[in-house]
Amino acid sequence: MRLSTDDIVFWRDGFVKLNATILYTWGLMLFLAAGSWLITRNLSTGLHRSSWQNLLEIVVTSLEKQIGDVGLARPRKYLGFLGTLFLFVASANLFTIVPGYDPPTGSLSTTAALALCVLTAVPIYGVEEQGLLSYLETYTEPTVMMLPFNIISELSRTLALAVRLFGNMMSGSMILAILLTVTPFVFPIVMSALGLLTGMVQAYIFTILAAVYIAAATRGRESDKDDPQSSLTGAEETAFHG
Repeated sequence: MRLSTDDIVFWRDGFVKLNATILYTWGLMLFLAAGSWLITRNLSTGLHRSSWQNLLEIVVTSLEKQIGDVGLARPRKYLGFLGTLFLFVASANLFTIVPGYDPPTGSLSTTAALALCVLTAVPIYGVEEQGLLSYLETYTEPTVMMLPFNIISELSRTLALAVRLFGNMMSGSMILAILLTVTPFVFPIVMSALGLLTGMVQAYIFTILAAVYIAAATRGRESDKDDPQSSLTGAEETAFHG
């Protein structure tokens, strides 16, 4: 039984190899890029819109609302990154209905790469919103002694993101493979449908967790923008309420 798409090798030349993880990941990225171009090339602002545009608007507005509910004051700013994460993970699992296809999210290398994207994006957004010094100061809160623990926390939650997604996706594939060998064909079909739902839930959880981490990194500056009173001094606040 295959435990990962890394085990499926299509071509090898010495230590260089092309496995299913690489092929399916790049194929999925090309599909998403081509699909986005086809859907957005003839957008309409009138009453008559295509079904694809309506679907796109539903996805975009839903993601934007969810990002805003997490606590990010300007969700559209983060929509490109978080929306891409969601669409990639969700599409990777939706294509499991295609015979012979294995989701690249069933490989730890893919989920680790996605988690590293989140690890990179968090400080980038944090520095952009708070400034370099203010962001670095968050690692020493509430005291300087917390610096190593905060750094370990950043690394451990990245590892947790990767392992959680990999474990859920791999376990679903393994259960389906086992059922195919010991049960009638109809039951695995039902489990495949359940697996699609599980994949969508995992895509949602992964994206929301990424949004939560970004919100935590940007909370200082954005909270000041949301609450004008938070930037006032004690005397100014007294005058403001007086």
